[in-house]
This record gives sequence, structure tokens and C-alpha cells, in this order.
Amino acid sequence: IGPTKVLAKVANRIAKKQRVPGGVVALLERERQTEALADLKTADLWGIAGRWSAKLEALGIDTALRLREADPPWLRSVFGVVMERIVYELRGTSCLALEEVAPPKQQIIASRSFGKPVTALDELKQAVAFHVTRAAVKLRRQGSEARGLQVFLSTNPFVPDDPQYHHAGTLELPAPTADTGLLIGQAMRGLATIYREGYRYKKTGIMLWSLSPAHRRQGALFGAGDGERSQRLMQTLDAVNARMGRGTLHFGTEGFQRPWAMRQERRSPAYTT
Repeated sequence: IGPTKVLAKVANRIAKKQRVPGGVVALLERERQTEALADLKTADLWGIAGRWSAKLEALGIDTALRLREADPPWLRSVFGVVMERIVYELRGTSCLALEEVAPPKQQIIASRSFGKPVTALDELKQAVAFHVTRAAVKLRRQGSEARGLQVFLSTNPFVPDDPQYHHAGTLELPAPTADTGLLIGQAMRGLATIYREGYRYKKTGIMLWSLSPAHRRQGALFGAGDGERSQRLMQTLDAVNARMGRGTLHFGTEGFQRPWAMRQERRSPAYTT
């Protein structure tokens, strides 16, 4: 029993784990809640699990108590509104319905139209790398890895005088991964197979598919790069960008000036991303 859904889930976990007589644990008092949350890892908290636990631990938030004491607006800027609501639930404020914790996505898409037509392969590489980076962050945020990747290119169908071209390249990766560097490398392979000179491209993007929980990884790895060292590198990358701002650290393939980007005055505000 608890004053909120999240605290009730914590109480239920304690009752099952400790085999409490009668099967009921009440977390109605603040002191009792604090004791329970101090002993609970964030990875075991309802609504967190593999989705965000690794990133939280990289930020030094390894227990439910530390999560409760963290700053809700800051957590919202890093993880989104659901995480903010989970924190308020841990504090005793009911604001999260059971169905609001969405299941992990089965595919992740990142794409954007160019501010002006792009013809150069180098600019397309930068754009694709940028999209891979965005998608990989979302992939790690939900605690998943991808086994498949698709890159797509298209010209502007609303300019009929331009030669038209629309194509996609699909790759099955050697093993599931959430490593941005490895995903960028595979995306560059896919882009090379579909790029054609002589076209004015309007849009490009990528899709990660065949997603699976990171802790269920099977099959051969890419090598040492996708092992523990890769995981630590991605955790560090995400932690620095969470603290210092998105894009503070990024792969050189993304470029720096990004002349392909959509015109700033036409961008939509990114309140939660």
C-alpha cells in the first residue's frame, strides 16, 4: 500500500521479496518510505528498469532515494516528462497513471528536411551521422540495442522540375548494439549504397529496427568495442551531454557548422528533447 502508484509498486516489491506475512506492506509514512527507497536500486524501480537505469547510474543516481531527491525539472530536461512524474510520485504526489509508462519502442526514426537542397556527399554524411546520434541516445534511454539500421534519401517531390530520387538502404548488423560510433559506421555503409550524384536532396534520415533489451544481448559482438568499454564510453558521453548540454560531445562525422540543417526560424521548440 502506498499513497501513489509508484510507492505502491515499491511496497508490493518489498512484500514479495521479503515474504511479509499477509503479503501487505504499507508505505504511508515518510520515514518508512525513505528507508525503503534507500534500499532500492533505480534499476528495480517500477517505470525505470532497463529503460533509464544505466544513464541514471552514470549520473550518480543509483537508488530510488537519490532519484526522489533529484531536481524534477532537470530530470525532465534529460529524460522527459514521465521521469519527472515518477520523481513526484516518489515524493508522495500522485500524478502518474499506470498506462503512462509506455512500453519500449520497437523502432526509432530520426530524420529532418534540409534548409536548402543538398548535393554533396560530405554534407549528407554529416546529416546521417547527426540523425544516428539522436536515435542512439533514444535507444540507450529506453535500455535497448538495435540489430537493424535503415538509411533513406529523398529529393523534393514538390519541385517537379528537379530529377526525382527516393531510396533506402537496409542493413542487418553483425550483433545488437547501442554504440553511437558503431551505428554511424554502419550508416555510412548504407548511405554509400544509395547515394547518387546529380540530385538535389531535400531530406534524409535513419531508422533503427529489430530492437531488443540490452541485457538480453545474444550472438557474437563486434569485438571489444561493443563490450564493457563501449558501454562505459556511451554512459560517459550521455552523462556529459546531460550535464553540459546536448551535443557538447559528439562524433566528428557529424561536422560542426552543419550547413544542411533546417533554417532556425522554422524550427519547432524542443521543450522535452
